Amino acid sequence: MGLRLEESLRLTVAALMQVTGESQRSVAGVLGLTQTQVSRRQSGAISWSLRDVDVLAEHYGIGALDLLAGPTRACEALPADRRRTVRTEARGTGR
Repeated sequence: MGLRLEESLRLTVAALMQVTGESQRSVAGVLGLTQTQVSRRQSGAISWSLRDVDVLAEHYGIGALDLLAGPTRACEALPADRRRTVRTEARGTGR
């Protein structure tokens, strides 16, 4: 048996935040919520709403169905310009 949709959505939001480098605070701002409200959604204490799904999908530039399809699908659908770039911390090492 696979993940329930609610758990899958929490994992997807976490994956998208990781890939884009966004914090719960920045996602909260997009949704018009507080960081605490996003945290409670991510912990499962409160459910994500359909409005949240629509707003998040638009924010990340993906379809709502891609967002609901799970972390792999959502991250694959994420436009390249939304991905965080890895900073070269070894600039001074001659690499």
